[in-house]
Amino acid sequence: MQATATVLVYSDNATTREQVRLAVGRRPAADVPPVEILECATLPAVLEALEQGGIDACVLDGETAPAGGMGVCRQIKDEIYGCPPVLLLIGRPQDAWLATWSRADAAVTHPVDPVAFADSLASLLRGRVLARG
Repeated sequence: MQATATVLVYSDNATTREQVRLAVGRRPAADVPPVEILECATLPAVLEALEQGGIDACVLDGETAPAGGMGVCRQIKDEIYGCPPVLLLIGRPQDAWLATWSRADAAVTHPVDPVAFADSLASLLRGRVLARG
């Protein structure tokens, strides 16, 4: 198992990024590596971080402006080779179909429910760690 997992968190809202950090804690589950958070508030920062590599999962805020997390998700799934799995924060459960359109690997509602969020992120990280071998 690798020493740490890097999770990119994209939101233009510092409070949302903090909620994600608090929900993750040091690790979202005992069977995944400890997590390092890389915060991004703009689309160019997200794209640069993904191009550099080393990202194990992305958490994208669907309510971010001007580039919302759903559109960003669809873009990175199209443009980034080996795109890491994406957990999308959606405003309402009824927006789940938009998460599917964006090709997100999982979606949870905002405000962040720490238990549901940690479970979803841990599941994505397990898949990523297994894929790496």
